[in-house]
Amino acid sequence: MSDTKKLVIVVTAGCNDERSSVAWSVANGGIASGYQVTMFLVSSGADWARKGAAELARPNPLDPPIKEMMQNILDNGGTIMVCPPCAKVRGYEKEDLIDGAVLAGSTAMLGVVSEGASTLTF
Repeated sequence: MSDTKKLVIVVTAGCNDERSSVAWSVANGGIASGYQVTMFLVSSGADWARKGAAELARPNPLDPPIKEMMQNILDNGGTIMVCPPCAKVRGYEKEDLIDGAVLAGSTAMLGVVSEGASTLTF
């Protein structure tokens, strides 16, 4: 295992659910605390990776815009994984996703967990 602190956040809540705003906020707190952050978007959480979604949704107006929080994760070496079946059922292809988001399943996410990542689910 590496000495890098790792955090995996599983986001199940979509663009109209305040819990998703909490997930992005906690992820940014992890970045600020020196964690390598991996977001795993499943179920309606996959909607966050669709181009334009984070620009329109703001489930908690007191939090920073989610688009900014997502970009901060990517800018700081974090990963945004989107569950392939969750994307497919919504009609999303790779070209429908924001730059930096990757289609990656549970095996990829569990690879990070096996490296000692702490996990949270929202």
